[in-house]
Amino acid sequence: MENIFKDMDNESLIFKDKSFLDHKFLPESLPHRNEQIKLIAKYWSETLKNKPPSDITVYGKTGTGKTAAVKFAKQQLLDYIEDKDVLIRIEYIRCTDYNTEYQVIVRLAQQLGLDVPWRGWTKAEVLNVFKRVFKNKIQKNIILIVILDEIDILLQKDGDGILYTLTRTDNVSVLSISNYVEFKKFITPRVTSSLRDKEIVFPPYNALQLEDILNERAKMSFKINIDEKVIKLCAALAAKDEGDARYALDLLRTAGEIADEKGGSNVFEEDIRQAKERIEHNITTDIILTLPTQQQRVLESILHLTKLNEEISSGKLYEEYKKISTGDSLTYRRVFDIISQLEMLGIISTSTISRGRGKGRTNIISLQCDTVLLEDTLFSF
Repeated sequence: MENIFKDMDNESLIFKDKSFLDHKFLPESLPHRNEQIKLIAKYWSETLKNKPPSDITVYGKTGTGKTAAVKFAKQQLLDYIEDKDVLIRIEYIRCTDYNTEYQVIVRLAQQLGLDVPWRGWTKAEVLNVFKRVFKNKIQKNIILIVILDEIDILLQKDGDGILYTLTRTDNVSVLSISNYVEFKKFITPRVTSSLRDKEIVFPPYNALQLEDILNERAKMSFKINIDEKVIKLCAALAAKDEGDARYALDLLRTAGEIADEKGGSNVFEEDIRQAKERIEHNITTDIILTLPTQQQRVLESILHLTKLNEEISSGKLYEEYKKISTGDSLTYRRVFDIISQLEMLGIISTSTISRGRGKGRTNIISLQCDTVLLEDTLFSF
């Protein structure tokens, strides 16, 4: 049998280097995020006086440049202090990888060069070793900035103990990044009082801003000149999807891959449309298939009410969910938590409407994915 990789070893007519279209790539400049980067730098500039900076919270939907801007500011600060008489450490923690207080503290201790094992120590032992670094007379001026990316995931799973620990450790500052603007509902008053953070909001990109980003990356990634109409369509679709730059980059990269698969020598608008279908199908299907059973039941309830063209209040959803669960149902409060989780995943959205004077306010739930795709996925197994 001929080697299956033989036909895959041909040089691409389309791509020069795909990696520049990866959202993890950190470019030398970040269009339309100067204001936010300068704010981070302003708060972090206290470190240049050997003072721990304010805690910072960075908000914004997925794909608004939060992580890239923070990493950009981090590198700028580290470059600037190379020949300065200050001892600053900036450690990045992704809370999808380290999602408990114990895991985060062990990881930080290891990044600081401490010999702390993943298992076998109590939380108190790990905390004592970690805090000792900041009481060490030799390194008493060390300032540690901890970046906690997607912190809402950690807070939901393990509570706010990590923020309590870090905000009460000398010379430690926390920068939290969250896709979920209401993540502070997971924080208790005891932590809120010590956090006293500066807040920086990252608004969604508009279509013109996304065009700038795509044009810059396209020049680095493709061998060919991408037609302006293709860039505009890609940007318009991503702007409609809440100004998500990650989605825009994924669209352009996937469209290039589709053009490559066809053996083409350029990327066309039809390739962008096909890329949209492929991406949405893959992402939504993967998310739904990995949801716990109870979350799938809540989604099934929303789907059924949507198909009936019903206005979906949380109360009406709970009644429908109880019918579907047939006796194996969660409490209303737990279902309300699931609604928040599904909203964070982008599968649904909620909005609060007023019923008028004396009638109160109601949460209305809407699906944010294709009903046919959702139905096919939910009932495919």
